[in-house]
Amino acid sequence: MALSAPHAAPTVAPNCSARAPGYGVGAPVDGLSQHIYLDAGPVLARDCGTVRFDVLVLNAALRQSLVAVRSLGRRGLQVAAAGTHRNTPALSSRWCRQGFVFPPEEALGAYDATLNAWLERAGAQVLIASNDATIALLRLHRARLEPRVRLALADERALVIAVNKERTLEVARRLGLHVPRELKQVGLPAVIKPCESWLWNGREGARLGAQLVVTPAEARQAVAAVTRFGEGALFQQLLTGRREAVSFLHADGEVYARFAQWARRTSAPLGGDSVLRQSIAIPRDIGPQAEALVREIDLEGYSEVEFRRDAAGVPYLMEINPRLSASVEVAVRAGVDFPHLLYQWASGGPIERVASYRIGGWMRHLGGDINTTIAALRQRGRPGVTPPVQTLLDFGLSFLRPMAYDYLNWTDPLPAVKATTDFTRHAVSRLVSRVKKDP
Repeated sequence: MALSAPHAAPTVAPNCSARAPGYGVGAPVDGLSQHIYLDAGPVLARDCGTVRFDVLVLNAALRQSLVAVRSLGRRGLQVAAAGTHRNTPALSSRWCRQGFVFPPEEALGAYDATLNAWLERAGAQVLIASNDATIALLRLHRARLEPRVRLALADERALVIAVNKERTLEVARRLGLHVPRELKQVGLPAVIKPCESWLWNGREGARLGAQLVVTPAEARQAVAAVTRFGEGALFQQLLTGRREAVSFLHADGEVYARFAQWARRTSAPLGGDSVLRQSIAIPRDIGPQAEALVREIDLEGYSEVEFRRDAAGVPYLMEINPRLSASVEVAVRAGVDFPHLLYQWASGGPIERVASYRIGGWMRHLGGDINTTIAALRQRGRPGVTPPVQTLLDFGLSFLRPMAYDYLNWTDPLPAVKATTDFTRHAVSRLVSRVKKDP
């Protein structure tokens, strides 16, 4: 892989000024934070003194990254965050000590160079990533990175299994878990998945999710999208029952925390990030199954094990996410602070045990829920998609249910403002573009 030449990263102290080509210093938040925008190009920055951070949270555009920034910052840790745009909500959090703009995660060479320059000049004790492309990059270079920073990632032996759906299902079958039947057993409609979510062929990469196919033509098209990266595709039965997930913090053979939730709606409608979810008691069937799988793989750190039930209520294993999941805030609000537990594990310190949590709490990602509702209306009539009237009714009734909202925190309001502004801007842009295309 060709790497671009590393850029010199600034050495910055709180409330000091550093202006040079390639940099812009944002206004402090609550007098505590300073945002350094790291762009491409040569840099000439004045040395203002060294700041060493407790943790660097990458992929700041993701919901779970904002949750991590808030969780760790509230506990008095020095938190830096890096995103690909200066208006990223997490960078405006009062708990973000300093925010940095890195190249796009998919630009692996430039991202790697920028990260290395940052670690050289600023540094952090722990590094947390939640983007599949970034995690693939960290795994590729972990031997070089680990002497300088502790990666909040499981070891390679476990990750090789956890990130590969086919290998995960093999372990699940050996343990006696239900796994989705294959296409030759069920026919169409079916779901086609890549073996791994992040695919890379040496020239380009992409994150691909599950895709519903109803006709042979759709199946051929979906397979072509996966196999162009040199990976195989999984053909599985379509399951439209309740989607549930169990999360763990596992280390040294011990489980320090457990949490369960179910997703009322997801983006995309038939699978993806949950946009409306609720904390639940750990189900008696999938709880032990998920824990046995994590222990068998010896997957340390945070993980989320996802299941989907069939019409009879039988749970089938979908996948394991060995990273902070987009839905993790519902766990934090229920009393299981997974980002902090992950930091404790990665830093090598004592890990708190969480014996219980609050159940019944709802959480909603409103922007994602709007997009999911629109997608469901466009896909009306396809297998597993709720009819339009029921879709709109469910969306509207959700406002009557007491719940928390992603991004919204009254003690840290700026990220919600940024997220709302960004969603509105993109919605208006899409609407204008569509109007221009129509005759």
